[in-house]
Amino acid sequence: MTGSGPGSVWPGSAYTSSVNDTLPTADSLRAALAGLLDGLPPRQATQAVDRLIANYRGTTPTGTPLLRDRSDVAAYAAYRMPATFEAVRSALHALREAAPDWVPATHTDVGGGTGAASWAVAGAWEGPRTTVLDWAEAALALGRELVGASAVPALDDVEWRRARIGEDLDLDAADLVTVSYVLNELTPRARTALVDAAARAAQAVVIVEPGTPDGYARVIEARDRLTAAGFTVAAPCPHSDACPIEPGTDWCHFSVRVSRSSLHRQVKGGSLPYEDEKFSYVVATRFAVDAVAARITRRPQIRKGQVLLELCTRDEGLQRATVTKRHGELYRAARDIDWGDAWPPPQEAM
Repeated sequence: MTGSGPGSVWPGSAYTSSVNDTLPTADSLRAALAGLLDGLPPRQATQAVDRLIANYRGTTPTGTPLLRDRSDVAAYAAYRMPATFEAVRSALHALREAAPDWVPATHTDVGGGTGAASWAVAGAWEGPRTTVLDWAEAALALGRELVGASAVPALDDVEWRRARIGEDLDLDAADLVTVSYVLNELTPRARTALVDAAARAAQAVVIVEPGTPDGYARVIEARDRLTAAGFTVAAPCPHSDACPIEPGTDWCHFSVRVSRSSLHRQVKGGSLPYEDEKFSYVVATRFAVDAVAARITRRPQIRKGQVLLELCTRDEGLQRATVTKRHGELYRAARDIDWGDAWPPPQEAM
């Protein structure tokens, strides 16, 4: 599946849990970050962010934690945590669509750092018991502080545990395992070992990586190992067969819009009130799911009287579709469809 068009709002970005108002939201996360990071020296934060960006976009695994001290962790939280939260929340939304009746009781956030994925999980389902594993004690400490500052009851029982994320990691059984923006930090052997450990431990695995060719390649590698271990791909793919993209010609990624706080704009040096986070992901399960028939893999192109769609389909691989006014309700639905959506849309959405 491909997605190289301009930034778009994936529907997961607008998704908020309907359980109750005590669950984490993007607004509550931003508020907690602003409160804890008030007074962060701008120059120190900017220098740390520049170094983190270089690692984030790099191709050489570090083999060591990227977050070395409190200043690194604070900069990371301001720079990356809102985007990670939104990307993971989008992947979880796809999982909820594929398995609406499934509710995890336990969750392990591998390499979770300050806990962005755990905020997303707590906002998607009520009650999962979450354990965050990370090798950077400073990140775990800030994650605890953020939870304490948030006054969000759904996060009260999160366990923050130091662990080396590598070849020797042994994961306890959990319904859900999330691995977000972690694989790039590992050597190839450690990546393989981590994905295999997640497969042994979990009923559902969610892996999110940057929406770059290298990030997509790591997701495909993980996807292949998960399906070989007996998992079914729940999203974004409409099937568990090999990806139809010819290697080296394109890559599959999606986009979610992230609102920037004043602190975020200060640290990143941007002026816009938002940014578009590009990400690649896979959701795989050991239980049956209702996979989509096709997924939109680029931003839809709206023309006079028609909408052009790029699709990855369940049975025919990559396809292009033109929806015109003659299609009636389907055309009206196509004008409102977004990059990353299922196609055709559910009947209740038309």
